This record gives sequence, C-alpha cells and structure tokens, in this order.
Amino acid sequence: MSNLPNCPQCNSEYTYEDSNLYVCPECAHEWPMEAPPENTQQHAVKDANGNILNDGDTVSVIKDLKVKGSSLVVKVGTKVKNIRLVEGDHDIDCKIDGIGAMQLKSAFVKKS
Repeated sequence: MSNLPNCPQCNSEYTYEDSNLYVCPECAHEWPMEAPPENTQQHAVKDANGNILNDGDTVSVIKDLKVKGSSLVVKVGTKVKNIRLVEGDHDIDCKIDGIGAMQLKSAFVKKS
C-alpha cells in the first residue's frame, strides 16, 4: 500500500507523485510534497490607517456605525478599550459603554 496522502480538494485516494508535487488524477489538484512552514503568528489585524492591532489595545471608531437589530448608533470618536482580536469578518470583539458586547470590523477603527 502507498503512504501518499489523500487529495485535500476531493479526498481521492488515487494521488501520485510528480517531481516535487502530489497530483490528483480525479480533480487535477496539485500541491507541494513539503508542508509549508507553520505560521505561528496569526494574520495581522490592521486598523483603518494600517497600524497593527493587538489584544488589549484601545481604539476609536472612525465612522457612525448602526447597531444591527436596534436603533442604536456607535458615534464617531467612541473609544473602545481592551479589545480582543478574533477570526472572521468582524475581527474585533469588544464591549462598548451604553451598548454592550459587540463585534467590529477593523476597517472602521483607528488605534488610539
């Protein structure tokens, strides 16, 4: 039996080696034999000005943001303290005074 990995695209067991690549004959997917180096650092989350954000930072909102499902609005200049970075489209988890816990997109904040 072969010790070749299954195709990551279609999970086919009929993969084969071609120079330094694995190839799947069923879906034509090719991937390198060597695993890419592990990236120990998660992707860098940047604010609207391009500054890298970290957990615990304080940020300011740069645009009026409507709170979905209510009539509340987060006003421009609102300071948000002690942010947490999370994976996903809304990559900042925080608590805003008068509104409560919510998630923000990093594109609508700037580092204070």
